[in-house]
Amino acid sequence: MAKIDAFFKLMNDQGASDLHLASGNQPIVRINGEMERIKYKVLGNDELKSMLYEIAPEEKVKVFEESGDIDFGYEIPGLARYRANFFMQKNGISAVFRQIPSKVLTAEDLGLPDVCKKFATLGKGMVLVTGPTGSGKSTTLAAIIDYANKIRKDHILTIEDPIEFVHQAQGCLINHREIGRDTKSFSAALRGALREDPDIILVGEMRDLETIALALEAAATGHLVFGTLHTQSAGKTIDRIIDVFPSSQQGQIRTTLSEALKGVVAQNLFKRVDKKGRCAALEILVVTPAISNMIREAKTFQIPSMIQTGKKFGMQSLDDAILGHLQKGWISPEEAYAKCIEKARFLPFLKEPPDDFG
Repeated sequence: MAKIDAFFKLMNDQGASDLHLASGNQPIVRINGEMERIKYKVLGNDELKSMLYEIAPEEKVKVFEESGDIDFGYEIPGLARYRANFFMQKNGISAVFRQIPSKVLTAEDLGLPDVCKKFATLGKGMVLVTGPTGSGKSTTLAAIIDYANKIRKDHILTIEDPIEFVHQAQGCLINHREIGRDTKSFSAALRGALREDPDIILVGEMRDLETIALALEAAATGHLVFGTLHTQSAGKTIDRIIDVFPSSQQGQIRTTLSEALKGVVAQNLFKRVDKKGRCAALEILVVTPAISNMIREAKTFQIPSMIQTGKKFGMQSLDDAILGHLQKGWISPEEAYAKCIEKARFLPFLKEPPDDFG
């Protein structure tokens, strides 16, 4: 057993989502969104480096020493998988580990709306799950892929950096590819994917123009593509994709995106106040012909009002989802106010109005 595994066992026992190990500091875990120090000595650079290098693949150590950062997956059989990131900082080496549950949570476990399941039944197109870092995007996507795996008889190809949730084949054949281990880059894997007969492609992160362009091409040529972006609303997600491209190409990309995009799930996580744990509030956009026209005509600023009137299609605004959680007593008025879009709507729930309002 590696020396560091004791920290992972502690994480598991305390229900922590992340472990932070930094030279010059005590170890810290994140529990329900809050950082808590572990009663342990301050870690020195040499001690921590030895601890981290014990679990890192040799080729990853080489890349890390050349670049100063690296990502990879680490698994303790019978306990959990972890997404690892090593980086250099002023005091020396540091690392962050995000725990990935060994059990894939289902759409029912997460309480996902039925429209999220419908996204898993589409024949082709693009569905994006977006939100800030640590908002549960991977968990939501895993639940949608899990549903597709149960009800379809297709080939699912995942491209991730690193692999997070590992799906066991049910109705579908599933191939997991990891950047740096199984393929050079997201774009290289996507180019290869078009020759690998997939029905569903999961792109772990759409980071750059080439990856986004290839994902769009795959969605437009008969594949169902799921991906993630670090955007905070459906409208901003569409703008972000278009803005990646040079202005001379944006008109064509609007047309392609208007035809390929089928849905956007934008989410944020909230700390539960009624019990331990967290819950996600989801904004859901279903691309109807009217919204497709808005994308084509560069009128994405009208999307929020279309979401409000599109409830019969399964759409919901982020603020409506937040309000629902607040009225159930799941989340605090303060966090609801901090993360909502229309501040005035949540002002009456606060005991003391904030100084910055207005």
